[in-house]
Amino acid sequence: MTHPGGGVDVPVASSGGMSDSPVLTVSDLTVEFDTEVGTAVVVQGVDFVLQRGQILGLVGESGSGKSVTSLAMLGLIRSPPGRVTSGEVRFEGRDLLTLPAAEMRDVRGKELALIFQEPRRSLDPSFSVGYQIAEVARRHLGLSRREAWARAVESLDMVQIPESARRAREYPHTFSGGMCQRVMLAMALVCRPKVLIADEPTTALDVTVQAQMLDLLRELQGELGLAILLITHDLGVVAGACERVAVMYAGQIVETAPVREIFRNPQHPYTAGLLASLPQNHVGSGELGAIPGVVPSPHAWPEGCRFHPRCSHALDICRGDEAPLLQVAPDHQVRCVRSEALVLRGIE
Repeated sequence: MTHPGGGVDVPVASSGGMSDSPVLTVSDLTVEFDTEVGTAVVVQGVDFVLQRGQILGLVGESGSGKSVTSLAMLGLIRSPPGRVTSGEVRFEGRDLLTLPAAEMRDVRGKELALIFQEPRRSLDPSFSVGYQIAEVARRHLGLSRREAWARAVESLDMVQIPESARRAREYPHTFSGGMCQRVMLAMALVCRPKVLIADEPTTALDVTVQAQMLDLLRELQGELGLAILLITHDLGVVAGACERVAVMYAGQIVETAPVREIFRNPQHPYTAGLLASLPQNHVGSGELGAIPGVVPSPHAWPEGCRFHPRCSHALDICRGDEAPLLQVAPDHQVRCVRSEALVLRGIE
């Protein structure tokens, strides 16, 4: 069964030793914020599984709820105004949402680490990069100053910063944007976490540096056995780095499948629209695909399918009924009533 958006053939990352053992399971995650104009349900009913040694892409436009999802997973939603109203985030048998604050601080940074898209905002200009990395190691691993410094230099070397021992003594302003992102990656990995959440880690970088960062993430994932949740708005980044992808729109997961399946056989109109907007799919055509309209406000999600106001394939039922995530193939789920109708009729 192929969606009218059609599939495209692009090179995608190999599975690289992915395990079938879940390291992180997100179930029915819902996050609300109190605002001046009422309550906004920014994330609703989000489910996905991150396997050991897997790179999972979480993709969608700005405003889809991707970053809020990652912050909620790590207990970083500021309350008030925000709060997690339902769900579980299970990491090695523990529900992170129920952990005491002190215990969650121990987990965060040591076993689960997070890097953001603007590393300069996360680095303190008053301290050397080596000192900042070493402090993370001292806090979580209980190392001496000398041991922590050696660990910091080792981490800088691991992320391929030349002359790591010398550069560890330098300050953030002496590093380029790409090198600052590597410093943040070294800080995230200094405790050798089991899960890395990378929130738009390549957005502020030029194309060449983006490719280098993705290569580095894949290399480190293989060397350290990391599980990585890669958050991005760019399906091109997903194609180059991930084995599996969850597509997010208006606070919900609308499609999830292996990357090859998503690119060859997209089932949701939103996924097909994202694929059509990739520049490499329009080489020589002179036209770049675009999805009309914008992501709606969480104060007023549309009734029924949240994508229907922007969807050229919408039916009357789309405006009234909200589709559940439907299993359309053994490893492929989609939230679309058109797919539901086709499956129920046995149409391939």
